Amino acid sequence: MLRETQERAQSVVERAPSPPQVNAYEMFQTQVDLVGEKLSLPSDLLALLKVPERVLEVSIPIRMDNGQIQVFQGYRVQHSSARGPCKGGIRYHPQVTLDEVKALAGWMTWKCAVVDIPFGGGKGGITCDPTRLSLGELERLTRRYTAMILPLIGPHHDIPAPDVNTSAREMNWVMDTASVLRGEPMYAVVTGKDIAVGGTRGRREATGRGVAIVTQEILERLGHKVQGATVAVQGFGNVGSVAALLLHQAGAKVIGVSDVSSAFYCERGLNIPEMIAYVNHSPHRLLAGYSAPGAREISREELLTLDVDVLIPAALEGQITEKNADQVRARVIVEGANGPTTPEADVILEERGVTVVPDILANAGGVVVSYFEWVQNLQCFYWDEEETNVRLTRIMRRAFQEVWEYARQRKASLRTAALMIGIERVVQAIRLRGIFP
Repeated sequence: MLRETQERAQSVVERAPSPPQVNAYEMFQTQVDLVGEKLSLPSDLLALLKVPERVLEVSIPIRMDNGQIQVFQGYRVQHSSARGPCKGGIRYHPQVTLDEVKALAGWMTWKCAVVDIPFGGGKGGITCDPTRLSLGELERLTRRYTAMILPLIGPHHDIPAPDVNTSAREMNWVMDTASVLRGEPMYAVVTGKDIAVGGTRGRREATGRGVAIVTQEILERLGHKVQGATVAVQGFGNVGSVAALLLHQAGAKVIGVSDVSSAFYCERGLNIPEMIAYVNHSPHRLLAGYSAPGAREISREELLTLDVDVLIPAALEGQITEKNADQVRARVIVEGANGPTTPEADVILEERGVTVVPDILANAGGVVVSYFEWVQNLQCFYWDEEETNVRLTRIMRRAFQEVWEYARQRKASLRTAALMIGIERVVQAIRLRGIFP
């Protein structure tokens, strides 16, 4: 029976359509051009902001369980170190490309600047389908990738973290591999680890918690209460599931959720704790096969167009485009994923009066608590979860207030305001440091 369920889940993943083909790096560069014009930045400085400092592309040969060697493609990109060491996750996904990683690294630069932590942006990824790899193959892939990018990473250079399809398990392997190869403990080389090997309490939930905090902040600014607000969440991994659970606990009515396998709708509100428990015990941690009284399966495209107060896209980039933006009925979009809304869609949503809380603000909770973990690793002094959550809440609320006030003063969208704040802070650091030589 278990084998049949696993095969069904794998079949669902294989049949799942690819996301819209949007070039994330072109999105990133377009945003920089638009904001650079508003800030009256010179063209040479704009050119500097649009390209990464370093790009490493590696071939990763792995001996598979069947004895054959398979070569995977991996990347690590450092966009900017003007404000501090580079920081950014490592994702495992079949559609990882160099352009995607370059864009994500750039967005990380602005994200760290918006919440005002001393990091620049970095990102990594491996083009692979982790659902097709055994545990041993995943470990060998992670360790060989770590060895390949080790010349670029380090506690004072570039600190990776989990991202799509990676977790504390992979970060533990990264830390251990770096420690073995360097011959010394390297706990601060990566964040998002398990607590027993230098992780920080509250890190796993941090991105979703930040999304929930920002959702409550925007609802209050717009004169609404979180109690009774209707919410739809696209993506039910670490970010989406935690955000959904915290909003559910705060009194919101989460009426729609989806992942790569399925989407579900319930007018009176879904049982989020029950759905999380189901996913935690299902093959590949997917929603496929879930059922409950009152919950009906809908298409994943339909979820994006549900009539809700808040839509949280927490999956991959390029989900809301000019092709479906006019069908979005949410009053507010809080971006749990990186780059889920294209610039063309942004224009349509703004014209329709939809408020968008941008990714570089909304999902910054993860990098904020990664910063906390890095600080604790360097000092060998660890906090309890309550202190982590209090500090996270304070930083997220402060950053939201700064973006909100800036947007009101400049009569700009929240995305434009966040980008302007982030880019201004990076530009200030570049100008103060100067250009070497």
